[in-house]
Amino acid sequence: MRNFFTLLFTIITIVVSAQIFTPVSWEFSQNQLSENEVELIFKASIEEHWHLYSQDIADDGPVPTSFTFIIDGDTSVKVLEEPKAIEEYDPNFEMVLKYFSNEVEFKYNLEIEEGNSLQIDGYVDFMVCDESQCLPPDYAEFSFSIPEGDSNISNSEDTDESRLWLFLSALGAGLLAILMPCTFPMIPMTVSFFTKQSKTRSQGIRNAIFYGVSIILIYIIVGVGVASVFGSDAANLMANNVYFNIGFAILLLVFGASFLGAFELTLPNSWVNKSDQAADKGGYIGIFFMALTLVLVSFSCTGPLVGIVLVKAASGEILDPVIGMFGFSLSLSIPFVLFALFPNWLNSLPKSGGWLNSIKVILGLLEIAFAFYYLSKADLIDGTAFLTREMFIAIWIMIFSCLTLYLLGFIKFSHDSEVKHLSVSRFSLAVVTGIYTIYMIPGLWGGPVSLMFGMPPDVMFSESPNGVGNSYYQDNEDEIMSEIKELKLLISQANISVDNLSLEEITERKEELKEKREMGPQRIKVFHDYDDAVEYAKLVKKPLVIDFTGYACVNCRQMESNVWSDQEIKRILKDDVVLVSLHVDATKKLPKEERYETTMAGRTKKVITEGDKWMVFQANTYGTNSQPYYVFLDNKENPLIENANYQDYGTVSLFKKWLERGLETYQN
Repeated sequence: MRNFFTLLFTIITIVVSAQIFTPVSWEFSQNQLSENEVELIFKASIEEHWHLYSQDIADDGPVPTSFTFIIDGDTSVKVLEEPKAIEEYDPNFEMVLKYFSNEVEFKYNLEIEEGNSLQIDGYVDFMVCDESQCLPPDYAEFSFSIPEGDSNISNSEDTDESRLWLFLSALGAGLLAILMPCTFPMIPMTVSFFTKQSKTRSQGIRNAIFYGVSIILIYIIVGVGVASVFGSDAANLMANNVYFNIGFAILLLVFGASFLGAFELTLPNSWVNKSDQAADKGGYIGIFFMALTLVLVSFSCTGPLVGIVLVKAASGEILDPVIGMFGFSLSLSIPFVLFALFPNWLNSLPKSGGWLNSIKVILGLLEIAFAFYYLSKADLIDGTAFLTREMFIAIWIMIFSCLTLYLLGFIKFSHDSEVKHLSVSRFSLAVVTGIYTIYMIPGLWGGPVSLMFGMPPDVMFSESPNGVGNSYYQDNEDEIMSEIKELKLLISQANISVDNLSLEEITERKEELKEKREMGPQRIKVFHDYDDAVEYAKLVKKPLVIDFTGYACVNCRQMESNVWSDQEIKRILKDDVVLVSLHVDATKKLPKEERYETTMAGRTKKVITEGDKWMVFQANTYGTNSQPYYVFLDNKENPLIENANYQDYGTVSLFKKWLERGLETYQN
């Protein structure tokens, strides 16, 4: 009883004094131990002089720390692992108690069945005291999604992989920048300056290292500027914006023409002159401005490569532009440092000459090719379908044909030196580009072009969407067989009503919905409205597969071209499921009465277009905004298996197993 009054007095004291104080903060995370085991981690950070009580507390003591789990609607209390607690006499309760100070982690290992997703919610009850007082009992809520993460869980594996590829791509772009005629001749000039002007070799090395660090710092500042101005959400919106893609395409065309010798692009001379004057001051400040001068002078060569890196980073999070600029500047700066460390290596460098301009021309043609890719993105997002699949492939065939002829010496530009004989490397590259050109030709008639990496528009944006030759009749045959299966199903259900509809009404409504389907990837009929797809799935008694996609999504085209082309996968998507493709970048305006404002990722989002609608639906329902993203539901909209992304299910075998598990779960 004495303990009860002590606790009651403490609580009253706290309330009366109106203290708002939380000496314990909680962090919740999860760790994938294996395919079938997940570790849930509950970390409590405790302020100095305060302590958190153990789970093992006597009934007449303080409130113990306890965990309540709500798993798929069922409530249960689990006992978690906890580290060894401090066991001492507590003056507040006049008894020996177990407690934790500073920091403690509670862990719980959860076994899950393979292929099953699991939503876990719950809360932790706790109480904290110091040597003289106790605070009222409190609680903290937690939420886990297994195996798919949501906004409460940080699942960084995919992000780390994408950032690694971004970093490696940026390194490659930096290596190309080194070989440009604006940059390569600067290496021996700059290294010679450090080795000759420095009093000692060690001083020259230090100056060269600081020069390299300065280059990295300048480009990182650019990356930080992009990240701070636009942020991750804005960058995503830009990547799916018609005018941004058109603008970047024009920029690539301008730089491409410049690389071919049409004109010379330079930054204002005043910028370069001011930077050059500042470099004359000497010391580390002078070296920094030397690095800035290099960046400005080489802009005509490096500008497009920097732009491509930033655009590639635009689809990621706010940190990605910084990572991209770091990778680019790192490979750009390394040669200056290495040759300062080993000046004798300068003798092994090839002399500046026509080969540098050849690299510039090659990059110029490639930039023009990629310019049409961004024009195609804008075309698809806008829905004009002007740049058809055939036209896009034809343009690329022409560009790579010109590249092959240039490498063989049949085409020359104004700044080119005479090619007296072909080197082995130049001839080999010509062979590669020539083979690639021939490889693309069947794509004009609907042939697979997987090595174009999803850049051409989908077959649905083709002049011959039903194929050429006998493919149309084959698809019609497949459609007829699918109709027969559905008819048999309806006959077997003749005495069964769906949502109080008769068989005649079901048949009539089914035909109405079928008319709303459109030809999709691999000539698979798809819905583009979620509600229509759900209704149709109920009528035909089939599960529903949601395909979150985008007209400008390269990985989506890769998935459709390389994975959906498998005959068994194509059969399942045609016959066994109802497929709905929801384009998150669709620009068609919603009726005014359907427009609204909502919250997405903690920010206010205006839903004006169909793309906005599906983007918000995906983000708020499934906790992600990446595409492609696949969801397998029964015809009552209940998830059957885990959701699938491109990173983990982007192969024929994995995606086929995912579909088969979904069908098996639905049938059982």
